[in-house]
Amino acid sequence: MPISALVLCQNPAVAELDELKIPKATRPVAEDIIEITDGVCATLLDADYAGLARQVVAKLARKRPSPLLSGRSATWAAAVVYALGQVNFLFDSSREPHSSADELSAAFGVAKSTMSSKAKQVRDLLKMSYFSAEFLRADVVAENPMVWFIEVDGLAMDSRSLPIDYQLVAFRRGYIPYIPALGPEGTAALMDRG
Repeated sequence: MPISALVLCQNPAVAELDELKIPKATRPVAEDIIEITDGVCATLLDADYAGLARQVVAKLARKRPSPLLSGRSATWAAAVVYALGQVNFLFDSSREPHSSADELSAAFGVAKSTMSSKAKQVRDLLKMSYFSAEFLRADVVAENPMVWFIEVDGLAMDSRSLPIDYQLVAFRRGYIPYIPALGPEGTAALMDRG
């Protein structure tokens, strides 16, 4: 076994952080924030929220200048998860997972008002909304009709009703999150094949 493979096997968390392409200058603070979000998501939410939080932290770390370099790590961690919760209906008691803002603020040890105002900053910096599929959980993407509308010959159409050839083009151009006819797993398998 090559040494690099051995190192990756011993510490998979480092390999995952490398995939996020976090710059060296912001890496220590981003790692602190991710450690906090991972912990809270593991106890209060789920792995999907943890993965999305990692992506959001990485995007914020890549901003120039990175806003993560000022402020407490716990505050940024709470803001990231709260912002994700807002666009993924975390506070709707009919959905799973579900949490309240009070539970989140207690889990992060951050005042609810601080968490809320910093979350607005996160949403504004990343243009995060219900319509940006990159910040949505898979179950929310599947239910959100606005994610699937594209323009074809000047007409707005639901890409899920189009032939697979059109779906493939729309996916490759980045208009839709995956090829609806194949689903997320089928799209990933198709892309892996080349």
